[in-house]
Amino acid sequence: MCILCAAVPEARAQGGRGCLGQEWLVEAGDSTPLVHIVAVPVFHRPADLRRYRRLVDAVKKVYPIAQTAKAKMAEMEARLAGLPTEKEQKAYIRQLYREIKDEYTPVLKHMTRTQGRVLLKLIDRETEYTAYEVLREFRGGFVAGFWQSVSKIFGQDLKSEYDREGEDRVIEQIVIYYEAGLL
Repeated sequence: MCILCAAVPEARAQGGRGCLGQEWLVEAGDSTPLVHIVAVPVFHRPADLRRYRRLVDAVKKVYPIAQTAKAKMAEMEARLAGLPTEKEQKAYIRQLYREIKDEYTPVLKHMTRTQGRVLLKLIDRETEYTAYEVLREFRGGFVAGFWQSVSKIFGQDLKSEYDREGEDRVIEQIVIYYEAGLL
């Protein structure tokens, strides 16, 4: 194995990558292998593990939707800035609303409450707007208030904000793992 490592030009002890993807740190001429360790959550009760796995599954299902929402919002804001009249802007918003409704209604109907709550949090994380603010901006205050009331009936809150250091730190960690391809 040493001969193979010596034959690979990047396997030198000069801060480059070593054998089998190993990274090396060189300090004062001394090479030290770097080992990246992923934190592993430890649960004392089986119920906590089930809740964590349910949260992981929810993030895996809704995170791509939140990323799509971010892209669509950016596209919509750019397009709205280019439309000259308010009438054209409203027509564009109605058209986009119908397209989004047709595309995502079947997906949203089959979501669990946990997935819906996580989606609301991730939309705020990605767009930096709560779902209520998005509705109020593009569909009006009455529509936003109506959907906020409906969501309250089902135990959700369109005004919920994402708190990456507070109550949503577990979701943030799961998203980081998901983006890194570890889930």
